[in-house]
Amino acid sequence: MSALIPDDILQAARMTEAELIIEVAIMLYKQEKISSGKARAWTGLSVIEFQEELAKRGLTINYDVEDFQEDLKTLQYLDLL
Repeated sequence: MSALIPDDILQAARMTEAELIIEVAIMLYKQEKISSGKARAWTGLSVIEFQEELAKRGLTINYDVEDFQEDLKTLQYLDLL
């Protein structure tokens, strides 16, 4: 599915289509509706660029103890720890 953004909306918001996509992706990420990977992929930003966009808004990557424990298991499984 694709959504069409009317030009008058972009002009009223004084944003490009790419800027609006970044705003919507970050809003959905902030609301925990999509992952950072999905948001980043949709925007076409690199990991660093996406993190910079989050930082501009005072946001961070959602990463909790459960995520950390899963990463540890993965590293142990790969014999990297």
